Amino acid sequence: MKFHSRRYFSNPLARGLAAGALSLATATGAVQAAEPKEVRFGVQPWPGVTVKSEVSAQLLEAAGYETDTKELNTPLTLEGLSNKDLDVGLGGWYPVSSSMIDPLVQEGKIVRLTANLEGALSGVAVPTYVRDAGVESMSDLNEYADRFESKIYGIESGSTWNTGVKEAIKENRHNLGDWELVSSGTTAMLAQVGRATEREDWVAFYGWRPHWMNITYDLHYLEAPDDSQIAHTEATVYTLTPTDLEARLPNVHRFFSQYQVQPQTQSRWIYEHSYNERPEAEVAREWIAANPERVREWLDGVTTVDGESAFEAVKAEYGL
Repeated sequence: MKFHSRRYFSNPLARGLAAGALSLATATGAVQAAEPKEVRFGVQPWPGVTVKSEVSAQLLEAAGYETDTKELNTPLTLEGLSNKDLDVGLGGWYPVSSSMIDPLVQEGKIVRLTANLEGALSGVAVPTYVRDAGVESMSDLNEYADRFESKIYGIESGSTWNTGVKEAIKENRHNLGDWELVSSGTTAMLAQVGRATEREDWVAFYGWRPHWMNITYDLHYLEAPDDSQIAHTEATVYTLTPTDLEARLPNVHRFFSQYQVQPQTQSRWIYEHSYNERPEAEVAREWIAANPERVREWLDGVTTVDGESAFEAVKAEYGL
């Protein structure tokens, strides 16, 4: 688990505005309203969620909030949201994680606030040279089991997608009964894919977009002859919060209800952070400074902890 404590207002002007507002609030007796508040993130170790969380954290920090980021897998993120130990998670992939999320929504433990990314895709992927050799759907895999060494490469243990693959193998769906799921971190999985594609070896793995893998590798997502969560599936990514977020942090709730990202934007974030190996803080700050109009839309009606315009605070922080 990674834990990051963050400080806000790196810009002297923004610090001055915040200090002035705090002094004024103190003089008028409104000290409590001026105190900074904390927003706690649960972040799955996926590049898209990492940068998307970082962008939102920087905007909230400019508005006077402190943010804490915990790197957690999906089950632990959902547990933290349910127990109100976390305030937001931006990696609610549907339908891949619906079996884990929906019961908590129905039990009134978490809220599926908004779709922060639409038009995503996930499923079993192969290089196009494998597709061209005859592997177009899940039902084609076992015919070439020897070429694949009967292995499908997955991501971190505990993910719903991994569970779906294990169930498919156990139930011999798509004739995968003798196959093996190889679980590892996303970085390790993609390193395996990279080595395979360089040699034009055959490899089947968990792919998704937006992600830099779709820019770097020429991929084909396998179709399925029946309903299958591990095959080519259109996906939507939701923002998840505890049920009491609106009551505790209405400003934060408003911001996240408006925080939606286009697939091409997130793909670019992922490419810069994961493929070009740039720190997420650097990628986020550069993008915010270059896209004030999109930031303005996200911050419409959102104020700082002191009741001022959040967008004006961001302008001061980033020199816009």
